[in-house]
Amino acid sequence: MRYRFMTAIIFVAVASMAQAQGTAPAASPKPAPSKNKKALSPVDAKVQALLAKMTLEEKIGQMIQYSPWKSTEDKIKGEIAKDEVGSLLNVYGAKRANEFQKVAVEQSRLHIPLLFGLDVIHGYKTIFPIPLAEDCAWNPALLEKCAHVAAQEASAAGVKWTFAPMVDVSREPRWGRISEGSGEDPALGSVLATARVKGFQGEHLDDPNSIAACAKHFVGYGAPIAGREYNTTDMSEVTLREIHLPPFKAAVEAGVETLMSAFNDLNGVPASGNTHTLRDILKGEWGFKGFVVSDWASVQQLVSHGYAADDKDAAAKGILAGVDMDMQSHVYGDHLAELVKEKKVPLFFIDGAVRRILKVKYDLGLFDNPYADESKEDGLTLTKDNLDLALQEAEQSIVLLKNEKNLLPLSKDVKSIAVIGSLADSKMDPLGSWHCRGEDALDKVSTILSGIKSSVSKDCQVLYAPGVGVTVDSGTDKALSQAVDTAKRAQVAVVVAGETQDMSGEAAARTSIDLPGRQEEMIKAIQATGVPVVLVLMNGRPLTIPWEAEHLPAIVESWFLGTRQGNAVAAVLFGDVNPSGKLVVTFPRNLGQIPIYYAQMNTGRPAVGKEKWESKYIDCPNTPQFPFGFGLSYTQYDYSNLALDSKTLKPSGALKVTVDVKNSGSVAGTEIVQLYIRDLVASITQPVRKLVDFKRVELAPGETKTVEFDLPASKLGFYNEQGKYVLEPGSFNLWVGRDSSDSTLQDSFQLVSK
Repeated sequence: MRYRFMTAIIFVAVASMAQAQGTAPAASPKPAPSKNKKALSPVDAKVQALLAKMTLEEKIGQMIQYSPWKSTEDKIKGEIAKDEVGSLLNVYGAKRANEFQKVAVEQSRLHIPLLFGLDVIHGYKTIFPIPLAEDCAWNPALLEKCAHVAAQEASAAGVKWTFAPMVDVSREPRWGRISEGSGEDPALGSVLATARVKGFQGEHLDDPNSIAACAKHFVGYGAPIAGREYNTTDMSEVTLREIHLPPFKAAVEAGVETLMSAFNDLNGVPASGNTHTLRDILKGEWGFKGFVVSDWASVQQLVSHGYAADDKDAAAKGILAGVDMDMQSHVYGDHLAELVKEKKVPLFFIDGAVRRILKVKYDLGLFDNPYADESKEDGLTLTKDNLDLALQEAEQSIVLLKNEKNLLPLSKDVKSIAVIGSLADSKMDPLGSWHCRGEDALDKVSTILSGIKSSVSKDCQVLYAPGVGVTVDSGTDKALSQAVDTAKRAQVAVVVAGETQDMSGEAAARTSIDLPGRQEEMIKAIQATGVPVVLVLMNGRPLTIPWEAEHLPAIVESWFLGTRQGNAVAAVLFGDVNPSGKLVVTFPRNLGQIPIYYAQMNTGRPAVGKEKWESKYIDCPNTPQFPFGFGLSYTQYDYSNLALDSKTLKPSGALKVTVDVKNSGSVAGTEIVQLYIRDLVASITQPVRKLVDFKRVELAPGETKTVEFDLPASKLGFYNEQGKYVLEPGSFNLWVGRDSSDSTLQDSFQLVSK
C-alpha cells in the first residue's frame, strides 16, 4: 500500500509534474497559512533570521552528514568552509572535533557550527550493560542516570549527539540487533525510551553535560522477515500502531530532539522514503518538531529497494517523505539543488528541514559554545562513581533462570571452584557489540574469572580452563578434555558459555540460536562428571538451551554487562547481591517456536486441552522455556489480597489496584511486581495478556508491603484499522504477579461507556 500525506491543500502542479517524470512521489502540500500567527520564540526568530541569509546550496549543506576518513578529510574540510556540510559522525575526541569545528565557525561565511554524532549506545568509556540487559532491571530511574553518565563522558569528548536510544520492539531473537533494544513489549519499551531520552538530554539541552538523543529506527526495523538484518518488514496498520510505534511516540513526548529513519521497507515502502510514517504520523499526528536523519546511506538505498530509479530520484523521494538530513550517501548534496531548480522539490521542503536542524543546534547551545573543552576531556577517566553506577546497573540486569535445590549462592569458603570457558577470561566480550570507546579502558574491565577470584576466601583454589571456545572451529578434543579434567578437581564448576560480542548486534543475524560451537558438548561432558554445574550465560539475544534448562541445577543469564561484568556476576554467584532481574524478552524452547512472545492472540482454537485440533505443535509445548517477565530470587515472594477499588471504570477515571507482597525468605530482595490485563471482547482481537504497569519493591526478610497501582482507563484502549485510538466498553481480566505466566491472583472489572 502506498501512502500519501493528507492535508486540505493539494499541491497539484508539483505532484503531477514529479510523477509524470518518474522522479518523486506526489509532493506533500504546502501547509495553509495560519490565520492566528503567534510571535516567534527567541530561538525560532534566530533560526528564521539565519535562514533568510542562506543560499540554496548553504541550506542543503545543513542537510548533509559525512563520516570523514583520512582520505576524505581535506575534501570535507573544504566543503565545511563553504557551508556545505552540517554534521559529522564518528568524529570524537575534543581536539579532533575542534579542528573541524574551527573550519565551520571561523572559515565559513555563515559560521554555523557543526553537530557531531556518535553511536553512544550504552556508555562512552564507562560501559554499561547492553540495552537488552539493562532493561531487565526494569529500573527507569537508574537507567536515566546511566544514560546521563554516557552523555557527560561523550560531551567531554566533543560529541553532542548520540544515535540512541534504539527503541525498536522486537520479538525476533534471530535478529542480532535485538541486543540493542528493550525487548518485546511496547509498554515497557515506552517507559525505558523515556528514561533514556531524559538521561541523554538532561534537564536542559544546552547544559555542557547533555547531548541530543535520537530515537531509532523509524519504524518496524525490529520485525525483519526471517530475522535477517536489513530485511523487509510487513505488518498491518494495527500492528504498526499497537506494537512498534508506541516507544517512538513516548520518546517524542519526552522531548527527543531527533529520530532516525530505518533501513527496512515497510509494507513495500522503504522507511526512509515513507511519507505515511514520517509526515502523516511523526510530523503530522504527533507534531514532532525535531529533525529526522537517515540511517547510513538509507536514502540512496531507495534505489536498491527498487523504490527509486536512481540517486536523483532517491534524493527527491527522501526529502519529500520527510528525511531532513542525509547520512553519508551524498545524494542530497549531489542532487537537491538541481531538483529545486527544476521545481521537482518545492523549496519549502528544504526550508522546513533546515529550520529543524538549526533549531536543534541552537537548543544545544552550539552557536554560543561551539568548541569542546579540551582540558575537560583530559580529565575524562573512569571515575569511581561512574564505575559504581555501572556495577549497580550490571547487578540489577542479571536474571536468575534456574536454581535447583538452592545451589546458589555459592559459599565463599568453598575449597575449590572450576571456572570453564574462554568467555570467563575475556575483557572485550563483556563490552558488547556497541561499546563506543570502551576498549580505551580495557584495563578497567573485570572478567568473570577475576571477579570470582576476588570474591572467594584466600583458601579457595580457583581452577581455570578455557575449554572449547565459542566459534565452530575453536573446539579441539584436547581442550574439551582439559575442561573436564579441571572440573573433576573442583567442588563446583562455573561454566561461562554463550556468544562472543560480535555474534549479536548489527549485521549479526543467526539461523540457529543454540549455544554455538561445541559448548553444549562440553557442558554435557562436565555435567556427566557429577560435579554441580552453574551455567553463566554471556549473550546478546535469547538462546535456545532446552537441554541445559532440564539438566543443569543453576543457570544465570548475565548478558554482556560492560565494564563491571565480572564483579557483578561474582556478587550474584556468592550472594552479595540477591538477583532481581526479569526477562524483557521470551526465551523459546527451540527455533521452531519463533516468533514467540507473551502477548499472543487467543486464536479461534486456543490450545486449552488435549484435542488435536487446536493451535499447537505435535512435538513441543506452546509455552516458552522462560517467559517474559521471568526471573528468580534467593528469597521467596508471596502475593495475596489482590483488590480493586471498583468493579466498574469510566472512560475518564482510573482504577486503584492493590496487592500485598511478602518476602517470606531469609534474605532481603527486590521484587518486580507486574500488572497485566486482557480485553475479553473487542472490535479488534486483543492479546491474551498485556502489560500495563510494574513496580520495583524492596523487601526485608519477613516484610510485607501493599503495592498500589493506578490504572487509568486511557491504558485500556487500542488502535483500530483506521489508526484511531479507541476505548470500547466491555469486560476485562486483570492479573498481578511475578511474570507474564503467573495466574495466581486474578480479578475482573467492567469499562463502562459513561
